[in-house]
Amino acid sequence: MAERPDGPVLDLASGDGHNGLFLAAKGLDVVLADRSDEALRKAKDTADDIAERVTIWKVDLEKPGQNPLRESEYSAILVFRYLHRPLIPCIRKALRPGGFLVYETYTVDQAQFGKPRNSDFLLKPGELMTWFKDWPVLHSFEGFQENPRRAIAQIVCRKP
Repeated sequence: MAERPDGPVLDLASGDGHNGLFLAAKGLDVVLADRSDEALRKAKDTADDIAERVTIWKVDLEKPGQNPLRESEYSAILVFRYLHRPLIPCIRKALRPGGFLVYETYTVDQAQFGKPRNSDFLLKPGELMTWFKDWPVLHSFEGFQENPRRAIAQIVCRKP
């Protein structure tokens, strides 16, 4: 049987929360963190019968010089289509030992297919893997995917 996170799962920059809500529907406690009132309202409206498993957290993750994440708070962190490099050390600290990280976002090659095009929001080759090279990696991928065509990097790893 696969291991399940034993504490809250953080869906970082969750938007409408579809990734976190999927896990909440599977019985996990999830924190949806985003700065958009509209996106969080949609997530709350969608939560319906799993609302007791979902915490909505309105937070600006990009305030200079601030770490909004508490140390060793989460058993898993999900990050999809979001990149704010100063937050990486905060993410590393926020996971509990043995916690899982699932991270997927765009690489610099994405600019040829569409948004985002700003290099501040695009990973350089090997960058995602470098940040977590000292953690056991369960899955990694960097390249192109279809439907829609996009350039991404993915990692699933575990904090030692």
